[in-house]
Amino acid sequence: MNVACRKAALNDVEKLYQIIQGYAEKGIMLPRSRDVIRAQIDTFVVAEVDDRLVGCGSLCRLGPDLVEIRSLGVEEGHKGRGIGRKLVDYLVEEARRNRLTKVMALTYEVAFFEKNGFSVVSKEIFPEKVWRDCIHCKKQHCCDEIAVLKRLD
Repeated sequence: MNVACRKAALNDVEKLYQIIQGYAEKGIMLPRSRDVIRAQIDTFVVAEVDDRLVGCGSLCRLGPDLVEIRSLGVEEGHKGRGIGRKLVDYLVEEARRNRLTKVMALTYEVAFFEKNGFSVVSKEIFPEKVWRDCIHCKKQHCCDEIAVLKRLD
């Protein structure tokens, strides 16, 4: 199996929407509209297996040295094959290229992120995230996601 990661393009919007929506319907990822994905396409990367898009992720800048991994997902039937790890590696390298020193995520998959060099931290150390996104979330007062952080410096 040959997995290739690349920057997303506008013709990927529908497939990105489908992957993200699948997770959103299960309540484990915030939904993104096609319009939002289109407007933020330059923040997305995709994973392809045999030229077929099977996974995605994005980086959202939260501060001068902080970026968040968002919308990280792999299509059913392709999970457990290292595709998520390749996406995270690509996103972390993208953060490095942009001279960012901290990469965070909010996740239910703590073990996955720990295997990829992240550590569990308190959500409260990310006021940038709380004020930007959490205030709009229906789970803001009962958030059950775990914050993870990888330092690149």
